Amino acid sequence: MSEQVTLTVDALGGDHAPGVVLDGVAAALAEDADLHIVLCGPADTVEPFCAEHERCRAVATTEFIAMDEHPANAVRKKKDSSLVVGCRLVKEGEASGFFSAGSTGACLAAATLVMGRIKGVSRPALCTVIPSPAKPVVMCDVGANADCKPEYLVQFAQMATIYMEQVIGVNEPKAALLNIGEEDTKGSAFAQEAFALLKEQVPNFVGNGEGNDILPGNYDIFVTDGFTGNVCLKTIEGTSKTLFKALKDIFYSSTVTKLGALTIKGGLKDLMAQVSPDTYGGAPLLGVKGACIVGHGSSNATAIKNGIHTTAKIVRTNVSEMIAETVLGGNSAKSAETADRVAAKAR
Repeated sequence: MSEQVTLTVDALGGDHAPGVVLDGVAAALAEDADLHIVLCGPADTVEPFCAEHERCRAVATTEFIAMDEHPANAVRKKKDSSLVVGCRLVKEGEASGFFSAGSTGACLAAATLVMGRIKGVSRPALCTVIPSPAKPVVMCDVGANADCKPEYLVQFAQMATIYMEQVIGVNEPKAALLNIGEEDTKGSAFAQEAFALLKEQVPNFVGNGEGNDILPGNYDIFVTDGFTGNVCLKTIEGTSKTLFKALKDIFYSSTVTKLGALTIKGGLKDLMAQVSPDTYGGAPLLGVKGACIVGHGSSNATAIKNGIHTTAKIVRTNVSEMIAETVLGGNSAKSAETADRVAAKAR
């Protein structure tokens, strides 16, 4: 039997909420008998649903944070929004994790400001599984920190390693710094300083990795700043969607190609599942107290369900506690000392 876990879910998160959120919650509850959900949203949405589903409790909220609102301002002003209330319930101990497919910026702000950072973590980071047909590949950061200091990447690598081992199930993952060449001396001054820090402080760091190493899965973890990681992730996702659309157009272009498509239909479905972001349901924000998964705004019911399952797995595998132990073990102070030493050598 799995460990019982309680999560909060934002009923208004996503482009197609609340419909797909309710469907996803129902599916997650059906698949996990030890899962309990606290559903946050308007009373006329969450109360009827929870009345019909065991292990689901309604918490009525009166406010909503839209995608185009300033994240931090909205979180501070709209304290009774479904997103902020969901995070607050985690802080207060009524739940162990939070899932939303709402505004990414608002989720990051609420998780950081309301749930709080783990002591010693410089910057929480978004860590996602890249849609690779070869094997699961993790990238961190993919958007939480556009501006980074080299020492931040040490913690990104440490947190991503824990996530890769505990949630994805890859033992001793190989971590690489996303760079423009494999040689130690490649890249900007930022990249070279980050390389030196990672080499000294991260045991599973194996060197630089290039963009063409990502999809083949030549490394398990790619560490980078949030700006680069976000551009890279969206480029890969956009390319994947474009290629599948082009293939579909080709297959439906004539009777002959339609017959050919039928013969490989099963293989194509398997490939699409491998590269679909719906498989994991979202990106965890690592470095905050409790589990927090940020889903795609365009999430369907399957993505919502899988995002909830991933959130529950982060709780059950004690990812946040392991990150806290790693950071408090002296790595943060060592990172600062080494950063000063590397910077001095550069001067």
